Amino acid sequence: MNILPGNLRFGAGLSPKRLEDKRLLTGKGLFIDDKPEDGALWLHVLRSPHAHAKIISIDCAAAKAMPGVTAIYTGADLVAEDVGTLPTLPIFKRPDGSPATFPPRRLLAHEIVRYAGETVAAIVATSRTAAQLAAEAIDVQYEVMPAVVDLATATEPGAPKVWPDAPDNIVAVMSYGDAAKVDAAFAAAKHVVSLDVTSQRLVPSAMEPRSTIAEVDKKSGKLTLFVQSQTPASTRDILADSILKRPKDSIRVVVGDIGGGFGQKTSLYPEDGIVAYAAVKLGRTIRWRGDRTDDFVGGTHGRDLTSIAAIALDAKGRIQAYRVKSVGGTGAYMSGTGVIIPLVLGPFVQTSVYDLQNVHYDIKAVMTHTAPVGAYRGAGRPEAVFIMERLMDAAARQIGMDPRTIRKVNYIKPAQFPYKNAVGQTYDSGAFAHMLERASELSDWDGFAARKKAAKKKGLLYGRGLTSYIEWTGGPGTKETVKLRATAEGRVILHSGTQAMGQGLQTAYSQLVAESLGIGMDKIDVIQGDTDVIVGMGSVGSRSLFVGGTAAVVSAQDMIAKAREKASHLLEASVDDIEYAGGYLTVVGTDKKIGLFEIAKAESGAELSVESTGVADGPTWPNGTHICEVEIDPETGITNVVKYTTVDDVGVAVNPMLVTGQVHGGVVQGIGQALYEGVHYDAEGQLLTATYQDYCIPRAADVPPLSVTLDGSAPCVTNPLGSKGCGESGAIGGPPCITNGVLDALSGYGITQLDTPLSPLKIWDAIRSAGPQA
Repeated sequence: MNILPGNLRFGAGLSPKRLEDKRLLTGKGLFIDDKPEDGALWLHVLRSPHAHAKIISIDCAAAKAMPGVTAIYTGADLVAEDVGTLPTLPIFKRPDGSPATFPPRRLLAHEIVRYAGETVAAIVATSRTAAQLAAEAIDVQYEVMPAVVDLATATEPGAPKVWPDAPDNIVAVMSYGDAAKVDAAFAAAKHVVSLDVTSQRLVPSAMEPRSTIAEVDKKSGKLTLFVQSQTPASTRDILADSILKRPKDSIRVVVGDIGGGFGQKTSLYPEDGIVAYAAVKLGRTIRWRGDRTDDFVGGTHGRDLTSIAAIALDAKGRIQAYRVKSVGGTGAYMSGTGVIIPLVLGPFVQTSVYDLQNVHYDIKAVMTHTAPVGAYRGAGRPEAVFIMERLMDAAARQIGMDPRTIRKVNYIKPAQFPYKNAVGQTYDSGAFAHMLERASELSDWDGFAARKKAAKKKGLLYGRGLTSYIEWTGGPGTKETVKLRATAEGRVILHSGTQAMGQGLQTAYSQLVAESLGIGMDKIDVIQGDTDVIVGMGSVGSRSLFVGGTAAVVSAQDMIAKAREKASHLLEASVDDIEYAGGYLTVVGTDKKIGLFEIAKAESGAELSVESTGVADGPTWPNGTHICEVEIDPETGITNVVKYTTVDDVGVAVNPMLVTGQVHGGVVQGIGQALYEGVHYDAEGQLLTATYQDYCIPRAADVPPLSVTLDGSAPCVTNPLGSKGCGESGAIGGPPCITNGVLDALSGYGITQLDTPLSPLKIWDAIRSAGPQA
């Protein structure tokens, strides 16, 4: 971990307005579709209408003869030219101990399609419309085969096979803990609480659908890919190493503004690869713009975990053992994170904020004839916390304990930190009971009964939900390298390999650099998303601030050190006698000084530059408590969230406004998961929720005022800023909080479990099936 000067105090409660917003809100953003066409050719992909079929033939003759058509490519064409496949990590084992196995994911399907929406052919034409019309003229003959879309039946004998090398459709398995020890604890337990819990499949809903442009420099042959990617460097590397099989330095990936990512835009997609291939093949600029339905049918989905879970408790509500059997859906192909999410990331936080070592987890990653599953805000952690928090509420109700009391009995205590959980992950800090107490007070816990009574008078059911959560943040790495330049024109330019997609990184990084250098934020420029300038890990797993921000501060300190050395020569003094403050370097005890930008002017190239690496000792563990209150109309089943309170431990908040905005967004997505959103395929593998007419997401009217309190009483000790990742917290605490609230409201009917989304129809039907309220 980097050591920073003790006089630097970040996160003093300052929340300057976002520097990005004026540009973005006045139409001056630079999104991919803002790039002029300039004679570019358009690419359109033809998708499979079947979930599982052999490709008998593809006749492109009529399409090639249509006006404006320049080229048409099929999977056979790419195989013939040795175009590669999208990689994933082959590090897991199947139930028999053999290596994990899964079908290769090609840019265009070859010989067989495995989900409805898989890309089958790519048409390049002089206009988007011409390419789309030509696609309709391609004659693809399929031999349709049976498909399996349901996780419960995918592993049954005789189920249709996604991939012959995995006849049971199981990609890989993982097991944690001591099954015999857990069984013994259950046998001796005073109370056993069990639930079947599902985190349904979701579609990420970024404002901007995916799009790509590729062009080749005629002189150098260098390929430039303009793409929406949260990880520009790894996108370049996959394209170079796995797809086009050419040197990395022959490809430049450029990422401009992105209208939301949420984990869905963390890797190279088939459409990106085929656009790049076509640009190289034709020597022309090629562009593709997806419609919203392209993201529904061709983008990665999120969640899709079904679990049978149980806890064994003693007479005082103390958990003695925890058992979970889960099946995680991967879809037909493995995304880069599709297997890691259920097998690794979920177990990282499966015991959440509770002191619980006696566990047994048995997890399977299972293929179906559906779109691939990948990262979506939280990626495994929402699913794991959802299981535990549903069990905690169910246990409180079954035993007859206050839902706060049962949590307090089981919390990890402050004296236990650093705390190693049951799968070997070390929490560095936390004050879980404190978060619960603060949230209880701020939510007016004691006033709930009166509000419930008032709702009853209006004929409404009223319930309260409670969740404690924790999250692992850090993504694939805890190092980040940046470049910092001071120019003769009076600008300080930070180049970072993280990637902005709405978080406010320009503002946060400018705050950190400005405070470190003692200059105004208006003098700082932040540049991201260009692999020719800087290469980094990108922005995943809520790592940007605590890793990328650390690197920014380290670079500022390195800049000061380098400037002091330069100033010592220019001012003819010892380096030890040079003091830096407010953009100036002064000889201590004299009036001799020189400005930072004057030193830059004297340098070769008229700039002073440093390259620095920020290092954190490990991941961060943001946590907190969410409390909500909901109203349900029993005549319609409609649920309204009327009150929502959070207390979130994000360590030191560099910019509280930005953090609060992140929590707001996550909570809204949590409300969506709990009440509205859900992917549905029919038995033949057709996606029934392929537009917003069928896939419901929250609207502004569905979201109550959110009371967010940031508590920094337990700062992170694994990075010098003391900050914890905050981007996914709301999406982790939100779903179980809302679900617990709804089931509390329905408890009078004896309803103890419903699967999300808790739609009006589902609630109405449950009430009617339950009979009169007790």
